[in-house]
Amino acid sequence: MLGLFHVQMQMYCAGQIFHVKRIVSLSSTVIQSKIKRYRKNYKDSKGDSMDFINFEIDQSFLERINPVFNTAKMTLFQLASTGDKNAAEIAERLKLTHEGTQDGAAPEELLTNSIILETRYRTMGALAEKSGYATEVDLPCGYTPRAIEFAKKGIRFVGLDLPAAINEAAPVITSLIDEDDRHLVRFEGVDATNYESLKKVFDDITGEVCITTEGLLMYFTDSEAGQLCDNIHRILTEHGGCWLLADAETAIQYVLTTKAVFGDRYMEILLKGKKRAQDKSDVDVTSRTLVIKPDNVEENMANAFAFLAKHGLKAKRIPVSECAPELESLKSASPEQRQAIRDAMTKYAYWEITPISEEKLDTDVAKAENFDLHAGFTQNRLNLILCGRLDTLSAPGLLAFYEKTVGFFTIDEACVDCKDLEYISSAGLRVLLIMQKRCKHGITLKGVNDNIKEILEQTGFDSILTIE
Repeated sequence: MLGLFHVQMQMYCAGQIFHVKRIVSLSSTVIQSKIKRYRKNYKDSKGDSMDFINFEIDQSFLERINPVFNTAKMTLFQLASTGDKNAAEIAERLKLTHEGTQDGAAPEELLTNSIILETRYRTMGALAEKSGYATEVDLPCGYTPRAIEFAKKGIRFVGLDLPAAINEAAPVITSLIDEDDRHLVRFEGVDATNYESLKKVFDDITGEVCITTEGLLMYFTDSEAGQLCDNIHRILTEHGGCWLLADAETAIQYVLTTKAVFGDRYMEILLKGKKRAQDKSDVDVTSRTLVIKPDNVEENMANAFAFLAKHGLKAKRIPVSECAPELESLKSASPEQRQAIRDAMTKYAYWEITPISEEKLDTDVAKAENFDLHAGFTQNRLNLILCGRLDTLSAPGLLAFYEKTVGFFTIDEACVDCKDLEYISSAGLRVLLIMQKRCKHGITLKGVNDNIKEILEQTGFDSILTIE
């Protein structure tokens, strides 16, 4: 079973109960490996073995103990409180109550959260519609009524979330869509960090896509966020389109909005909210590279951009003040508060993320009778495809190309595709060694066939160069 969820497993053994709480992207294989680890730890500490009662992670289990479900339902209820009729209808059909969804939050937190939520929800929806792409993919879609709104406008919509959330939300939301428009809407349960899980969905989508993400990355470790970025890159490279992300500057949004509404009391309210968020995660909620901390915005934003670039992505900041529609949640605020909130919107942005396009390089200088070279450059990485024989006759051309290229670009690493390389001589190996020494992070050989692998092993270059 796949899913992004908090797991709190009660493992009964020898009269003991262990609680394991973790925000993770888990498959059943990972769960079993964690069970084995806890079994070993328990055995090591007690000196005897332990018997686990078989357990199943089913719908009711996830709903009962997973904080993410409560957060998603809280989001729906807060949206309903702003006057959204579709959200109110969904909440009523799900039998949600204020007490059951708001987790004991103070009125000040609820007010701030409602403003931030509506700003995010309305603005992201407007940006997705404005993108003009054929299909809007909401990841995660939660319990919100966006599918209803997009179907009414004739826009294809795909909602992706935890399987248990989809199982509960999809029937209710679909029932509120006109029958003639239901063919435009689809819901699927996925694991966002598992490419095959996402690929099954996107294989059935034609044309460009607009992927929207709100309220997800603060629950991810950097490793999980990196996996998600890799998946998004592959999907956008294949389909085209963009990824709209509201999470990167969400901490800045919270600080500025809370200060605009409550003035000098903002820090007291923020600390309460941070503790509540931290209780839902065993990873520091302020430690994510893609969730920018407000204490050193310039440096943290540079780190976030670098994180995206590492995964082949680039971001364009869209100030919220330029695209936020009128908000129902602001109508009860004073004129001074409304103006302060609007002013705050000029200082944070949502991100439009797209793949970094590779710049093709002129390789004529390297071409020889039995050798060809294809090359591209992206984010300080030189990508080479070697074809034919890299020998005494062709190696000088490759070196000339490399020397010319480093004169124009800063090359930190090189990726060399050897799939179509038939032979490499000592002269060719010396060129690779020169590149290895000149590149900050060295070079990586990919697609190495048996002939080339044998040469590398015989010459000892397999221990010098990185081979994947």
